[in-house]
Amino acid sequence: MTKLTRNQKLAFGKLDKAKLYSLTEAATLVKEITTTKFDASVDLDVRLGIDPRKSNQMVRGVVSLPHGTGKQTRVLVLCTPDKEAEAREAGADYIGLDEYIEKIKGGWTDVDVIITMPSVMGKVGQLGRILGPRGLMPNPKSGTVTMDVGKAVKEVKQGKIDFKVDKSGIIHASIGKVSFEPSSIADNAREFISMVNKLKPASAKGTYIKSIFLSSTMSPSIKIDPKSLVE
Repeated sequence: MTKLTRNQKLAFGKLDKAKLYSLTEAATLVKEITTTKFDASVDLDVRLGIDPRKSNQMVRGVVSLPHGTGKQTRVLVLCTPDKEAEAREAGADYIGLDEYIEKIKGGWTDVDVIITMPSVMGKVGQLGRILGPRGLMPNPKSGTVTMDVGKAVKEVKQGKIDFKVDKSGIIHASIGKVSFEPSSIADNAREFISMVNKLKPASAKGTYIKSIFLSSTMSPSIKIDPKSLVE
């Protein structure tokens, strides 16, 4: 059995594992039970009552968090020369096309989001085996394949994230940082859950959202009462 550190014991001492916390309570508590010296991410895990093996029950979407993610998102824009100035003005970190396609083929994937244009997807499609497993493949549904590359870059930089249910029926997402005010953490969580609710598949039966847990990078998880999301 793993031995708990002093800080871990203190964290678990503040947490009642049998309790369902309101979102407001959880947003405050996650700050109290986080003992990392760095600004840890705040993560949300949502278990859905769906069968992700069925194509008509896949849940995937994008959401703009009102207070952003707190992270510096590195954006690569794969575009034609006429769109480079637009991408640069919007704040893209890397801009180009053929040179970056070759770089990615060589193993470089040091970015968080890749945005591209429909007209160059023929070239970008060659990178599917590399980008797909890393969750970096541009997709029209997530707004990362678009002619309006400037708008897409700005949205990502301001806190737009995409999410997808995994094979276990769980959605994992980082919704902020421990340094955020509890109200900001709660706002982001509420916006995220609202979007997940809007994406409920018509074929899903029974309880849709089965459980919600909030945690930081190295903290215990806090179970949230779904009813508190309408508080």
